[in-house]
Amino acid sequence: MCGIVGYIGKRDAYPIVLNGLKRLEYRGYDSAGIALYDGDNLTVCKTKGKVADLETKMQNESSIIGNIGIGHTRWATHGVPNDVNSHPHYSNSGNLVIIHNGIIENYDPLKKELIKRGYTFKSDTDTEVLVNLIEDVQIQQNVKLGKAVQIALNQTIGAYAIAVFDKNKPDEIVVARLGSPLAIGVGDDEFFIASDASPFLEFTKNAIYLEDGEMAVIRTHKEIKIRKIHDDSLVDPYIQELQMNLEEIEKGGYDHFMLKEIYEQPQAIRDTFRGRMLPDQGLIKMAGIDDHIDKFINAKRIVIVACGTSWHAGLVAEYIIEELARVPVEVEYASEFRYRNPVIDKDDVIIAISQSGETADTMAAIKLAKENGAFVFGVCNVVGSSISRETHAGAYTHAGPEIGVASTKAFTTQITVLTLIALQIAKKKGKISTSEFHKYLVELESIPNKVKKALKSNDLIEQVAHAYKDSKNCLYLGRGFNFPVALEGALKLKEISYIHAEGYPAAEMKHGPIALIDSQMPVVVIATKKGHYEKVVSNIQEIKSREGKIIGIVTEGDVDVRDLADHVIEVPDTLECLTPLLTTIPLQLLSYHIAIALGRNVDQPRNLAKSVTVE
Repeated sequence: MCGIVGYIGKRDAYPIVLNGLKRLEYRGYDSAGIALYDGDNLTVCKTKGKVADLETKMQNESSIIGNIGIGHTRWATHGVPNDVNSHPHYSNSGNLVIIHNGIIENYDPLKKELIKRGYTFKSDTDTEVLVNLIEDVQIQQNVKLGKAVQIALNQTIGAYAIAVFDKNKPDEIVVARLGSPLAIGVGDDEFFIASDASPFLEFTKNAIYLEDGEMAVIRTHKEIKIRKIHDDSLVDPYIQELQMNLEEIEKGGYDHFMLKEIYEQPQAIRDTFRGRMLPDQGLIKMAGIDDHIDKFINAKRIVIVACGTSWHAGLVAEYIIEELARVPVEVEYASEFRYRNPVIDKDDVIIAISQSGETADTMAAIKLAKENGAFVFGVCNVVGSSISRETHAGAYTHAGPEIGVASTKAFTTQITVLTLIALQIAKKKGKISTSEFHKYLVELESIPNKVKKALKSNDLIEQVAHAYKDSKNCLYLGRGFNFPVALEGALKLKEISYIHAEGYPAAEMKHGPIALIDSQMPVVVIATKKGHYEKVVSNIQEIKSREGKIIGIVTEGDVDVRDLADHVIEVPDTLECLTPLLTTIPLQLLSYHIAIALGRNVDQPRNLAKSVTVE
């Protein structure tokens, strides 16, 4: 949510910052802006709309030269999306220029105090309050920019990642973070700043990730100084080598990142279990589990906290863990968990799931659980993210960068990790036999090839999509392990096509939703030949008798549903608890093709952000 880019060094900043903003478009935004400074002239250009609109507007600027530059993509919080509220913002004197992700919660009393001191404001944003607060501290206490930033931030409440520079010091940028990610790329007497490493991958592989509550003064010709904001103590910079490749964040010949990421799932799933699952030896090796196995074996219950697609992965995990390990599992929305005074015991295990590892509500749930003495295990996709640092232990999904806002490969790789966890707990608790354990490992190893096979239905799914692209509503039904898949399928359709869709347990249809069914209502039914197949077939008959249009997701060779459904999409056969890894594939493709047929921006759907780092 929002994106920060910055550069200071010997190169021309504009193309670096502009390209960096394009790389961060996946985060979700509604306006964009750039500030450039060459030591004499300050150019600030910002606009409501996309980075392409900003690039067009920049062509009218008299100067786009400068060795220091900052850029921003804004997702509106305080103030509507417009040119004035877009970032960067500058102070009343015009000397300080800032970009900011996050929310300053006490901006209103700060603003009132600054108005009393003679400050005026052009925008409705909390960010303009912050930059003027920094300037006020700078003037009142006669301190340098870095110190003024530190003092000002100690007066604020909220979350932020900021980059600010002073026209009087064109060789320096000050950055800070609390609750919103910030990376610093370290080059040869040049530095790059960004919300993640993607904007500077082609320039350097060396990066520093600021921890919460840290700030850095970045100067050319000098080493970076990192300090704790609250007590001014120095922090030794930890420079790590980036493992990400430029090719991973490019489309690679696909029309959209979402389609690319759907097709990357066979490899992503394989990468997630590679080195952890050893079927030939009958072993699962996961340090995060093995080093804390007593916590899992003795847990009275497991509580999974997550948001959105990750919450759906958690629901699948609830079924799998309870089925295999026989441990009670509860799945909570992280946003509700943190506010409802939950009962948390020291014998509970909390599993926090987040693709980005920066989800604000999930971070808050983790902190609450830790305060109450629970053991917290994280599942995320981004190395070095906040959740990976805040949890007691965890496991990365190894899905690779996911740029499309609508999550796809994150979902299947999260299920893969959670399945490995369930199997390891079940084995250690003696809940499954050695032969059963081995059977699951062998079958899980075959899943990537079965996903490849499921992807071969793409052309058929595209035809189905065109048949239903003008629908106003859609119902998704599933039972058991595939009920969460129905929820996820409905979410995908809502996210990228803007068609209203709902997911339900199939048996719940007659308890209300059946009233909606008529000849205009497409119903997607997940009806694999596992579990309660006959019951689902009965549900399909109920829909058929009310003239509903049925899209069946079935096991290869199915006959019964084929005779009833208007359209049938096959997936390979597998063990019941692994079916979500296959049944979700056609639902992802269906959503994608409907959205494309409607002319939607599938990678950047309206109003959505990839990483939700504010409440």
